[in-house]
Amino acid sequence: MRLALALAGLLAAAAAGAAPARNAALHALFEREFRNGLEESPETATFLGVEGYNDRLTDLAPEAVQRRQARSVSTLAQLRRFDPARLSPQDRLSRQVMIDDLERDVRMSAVFGPLPFDTGVDGYMPVSTMWGPHQNWSILAKSTRFTSVADYENYLKRLAAMPRYLEQVQATMRLGMRWGWVAPRAAMTRMPGMLDTFAAADVTATSLWSPFTTFPDALPAVERERLAAAGRRLLERGVHPAFARLQAFLRDEYLPAAATELAASKLPGGERYYALRAAASTTTSQTPEEIHALGLAEVARIAALMDAALRDSGWKGNRAEFLEFLRTDPRFTFKTPEERLRAYRDIAKRADAELPRLFAELPRIPYGIRAMEAYEGDNADHYSLPAQDGSRAGYFDANVNNLAKRPSHEMESTLLHEAVPGHHLQIARSFELTGLPQFRRTGFYTAYGEGWALYAESLGYEMGFYQDPYQRFGALQAEMLRACRLVIDTGLHAKGWGREQSIRYLVDNAGGHPDSAAAEVDRYIVWPGQALGYKVGELKIKALRARASAALGTRFDVRRFHNAILDDGALPLSVLEARIDEWIQSEKGRKP
Repeated sequence: MRLALALAGLLAAAAAGAAPARNAALHALFEREFRNGLEESPETATFLGVEGYNDRLTDLAPEAVQRRQARSVSTLAQLRRFDPARLSPQDRLSRQVMIDDLERDVRMSAVFGPLPFDTGVDGYMPVSTMWGPHQNWSILAKSTRFTSVADYENYLKRLAAMPRYLEQVQATMRLGMRWGWVAPRAAMTRMPGMLDTFAAADVTATSLWSPFTTFPDALPAVERERLAAAGRRLLERGVHPAFARLQAFLRDEYLPAAATELAASKLPGGERYYALRAAASTTTSQTPEEIHALGLAEVARIAALMDAALRDSGWKGNRAEFLEFLRTDPRFTFKTPEERLRAYRDIAKRADAELPRLFAELPRIPYGIRAMEAYEGDNADHYSLPAQDGSRAGYFDANVNNLAKRPSHEMESTLLHEAVPGHHLQIARSFELTGLPQFRRTGFYTAYGEGWALYAESLGYEMGFYQDPYQRFGALQAEMLRACRLVIDTGLHAKGWGREQSIRYLVDNAGGHPDSAAAEVDRYIVWPGQALGYKVGELKIKALRARASAALGTRFDVRRFHNAILDDGALPLSVLEARIDEWIQSEKGRKP
């Protein structure tokens, strides 16, 4: 609310006279904190393509966590010394966005009392079926630049740092065990098995080895041999044994001590913890009860549309039977990974051709489509960031690991969500914005980012997708999944739902394979609140579009509206709403 009020005051300030100039001291603070964030999280720098940090990893030691907490408090005090009345509209907004982000971190840390809780590494649960070093480092290896001997030397230093990091992960989780901050056992039983490849003797089987399989042409053979031998030694003697120790810890110590309760609200300070998680994900003040009711209403609405699509297909049975038909009929699955990748690339070409009709300005950073790693198993298709400077493309990572569980009727909506006009378009556009501080160009809010990507799925109707009833049903099924998330996440963490109850609710309403539904539910269990942002954000963007269209009538230009949504970078929903209200007023005064 405070952010919305801050933005609402921008017009009044501008009307009072010429806007103040850009505040150099404030922007120096923004840049300093952005760079400090990269120092504290070197992996983020690699993902963004910022050089100079590729030889190290985040420090998880308690004193490092406490240092980051103290810096948040100190930075807040510095930001509050800047008088917002003396700042330009964008500087005022940037100041308030950073204040709110830091205050959110401070409030979350306060839940844990004297314990050193790090909001940047998922607190005392830095490993789960959804995230962990085995996944992050694989993406890191793909995101790192390898063009010179120095690049490889930096990577060797990072490999050398991995065993210490894995020991810190165990120490963090042991501290959580001591104080009752442990993940639920039911959602963690698959976790030790997910480390099998990383803990095994064959160090060439993971993507951590992949940089040594292809060298730049300019590197002499003797250097290639030396670097590959050094990488093999580090993986054989350090990294893989450290993963084996982490795997044994998870299996023999952590799982036996893991929580039997599923709800985040049952953790120490849990009710406040879940409320903060929900607020951070949705960037609203909606309560879990309100979100649960919203989810039930959306489930009922989408169910009626799914039934209509079912009837349009000519199906004579009920929805459960139709879902089983989609899961099992061979016409909806591919025989080889290559066939599925080709189909995704065809969808992407069709999507690219439609973008100029919907956007006044498009990003230049390209994207590609590639197969996910085999170790990722049944995890969902996802998007990998480009380098901010455009030197590395973004990627849609397609799951081709278990073709029987990946029916083709879901593919159009998935591509639109993960690539264009979804995540890639939004993030690439944000990276290319000028005039905004770096922390805003690279920021992310679940409700904004995932809300935009879900909204992008709905644009498929305007782009000529979902022409046959099966693809339309698939798009609705994907939307239903996000509606079910509102019900299940709040059900699990605030209303006492069980795991099997949640899986059954998801299968009954959204369909899909029961194993995939179980993986989804486990995600909600170990990542409380995150799944709430998708639907809440999408509904807000749709409401803002309807508001703008009604207010502007024939002057409404959807291309300009979409760029108005995108061109301030990621924002909390309340701020986005105030921003669009301002845009509507400016459009009314714009000459045709």
